Amino acid sequence: MKIFICSSKHFYNKVPPIKNELEQAGHIITLPNSYGNPMKEEEVKKNNPGEHSKWKGEMLRLQVKKIINNDAILVLNFDKSGNKNYVGGATFLEVFKAWELNKKIFFYNDLPDGSLRDELNAFNPTIVQGDLTKIR
Repeated sequence: MKIFICSSKHFYNKVPPIKNELEQAGHIITLPNSYGNPMKEEEVKKNNPGEHSKWKGEMLRLQVKKIINNDAILVLNFDKSGNKNYVGGATFLEVFKAWELNKKIFFYNDLPDGSLRDELNAFNPTIVQGDLTKIR
């Protein structure tokens, strides 16, 4: 299966072992936007604030292309700054687009509590609880 890994940039350090395990199981992995430069967005904001909206829009368009070209998404949702199983805005949009395009949706951990929980539940994701063998 072709899988797009979706994640906050703050979790990119957790991607390599997950990517390796999925590839060893025969999956083809697409990495998150800005994976090679996780702080690119912060650089754009700092060095050229007027270009940030344009850059962010380009990233949102790129993630749609990645979702279209994959069979599924895997959301890496870990704890961030006191938020259990964090899902940020861009990741939420990726989940929505995957649902809209009838792609399989996997969450690494339980869904977060909070204002988006009902919507995330409505997308009917598979929660793998860290067990990547459940991705099929």
